[in-house]
Amino acid sequence: MARVLKAIGLMSGTSMDGVDAAIVETDGERVAALGPTRFTAYSPETRARLRAALEQALALPPAGPLPVELERLERELTQVHAAAVADLLREAGLAPGDIDVIGFHGQTLVHRPHRRQTLQIGSGPMLAQATSIDVVSDFRTADVRAGGQGAPLVPIYHAALAADRAPVAVLNIGGVANVTFVGRDGALIAFDTGPGNAPIDDWAFRYTGKPVDEGGALAARGRVNESVVAHPLQHAYFAKSAPKSLDRMDFALDMARNLSPEDGAATLTAFTARAAAAAQTHFPQRPQTWIVCGGGRHNPVLMQRLREALEGVAVIAAEGAGWRGDFIEAEAYAYLAVRSLRGLPFSFPMTTGVPRPMSGGTLSAARR
Repeated sequence: MARVLKAIGLMSGTSMDGVDAAIVETDGERVAALGPTRFTAYSPETRARLRAALEQALALPPAGPLPVELERLERELTQVHAAAVADLLREAGLAPGDIDVIGFHGQTLVHRPHRRQTLQIGSGPMLAQATSIDVVSDFRTADVRAGGQGAPLVPIYHAALAADRAPVAVLNIGGVANVTFVGRDGALIAFDTGPGNAPIDDWAFRYTGKPVDEGGALAARGRVNESVVAHPLQHAYFAKSAPKSLDRMDFALDMARNLSPEDGAATLTAFTARAAAAAQTHFPQRPQTWIVCGGGRHNPVLMQRLREALEGVAVIAAEGAGWRGDFIEAEAYAYLAVRSLRGLPFSFPMTTGVPRPMSGGTLSAARR
């Protein structure tokens, strides 16, 4: 039996709200224990710079060095992650020497697998030097270079958590929403279902100045425009077989541009829910339960629209399954870092579309 390692996972998702950090004890196959967690919010200035960088990054060629301003942002972002690690260790009463590895996802700016392009800023070597802990980063590049979608990578961790509930769907609603189907026979299918919180967040920010539609309050006051929802659901993406993935900007808030603030929020929320529910047409079995992770589960209007779209199926938040819903992805990158160290695969033909199961990640050793 492989040795159990203590790993920290760091995840900063497409919602661009901050850094989730979680400690996991694992051998890369079973989860032996879950340790402390911490969330570190990005400053408003950092969020604004990241939003601006999204547009700049879209114009970058698939390969090549970062422009000076993005290099500067990468350094600052890495420092935020290093501070998150230091704070987590202090709160947990641990020293750097107690941690075997950090799984560092970085902040996605571009994800265009059809161009063999994916970009997550964040320097593994710099983080290793700042924390005195070995770091595994750059989880997606090997997958994309092999012809995969580079996403989603978390399904193998979902399977480790949910195998005893099969058939089950695990839906993560971050900036983009993705689903993992775990079958009774161990079948693993995963893909991005469509937009998650990103269009709703952007819409709320435009009309309320707040980064999210808190409690679904704006959407709750609006009415769903059915024709606006129906049109994008005809997009070829939804009929395309898995695996498949999206960029944060592929389904933007422009679809609701002629609606009132309230109706626009309601319509975008309904679209996210119905796009997620449409994913079940790609499953070989009907899930008995949908377990919802990510920030979207905190939006009661979004959860209600999802239950309506999945009529007759149990839809529960991660906490209802005994999981830590805000930290599933951070836990996953701790788990994937250990799998990377062991050479175990975390990309599969039916999750990312690679030709064979593959490992990945780049190890940056700390200087001690």
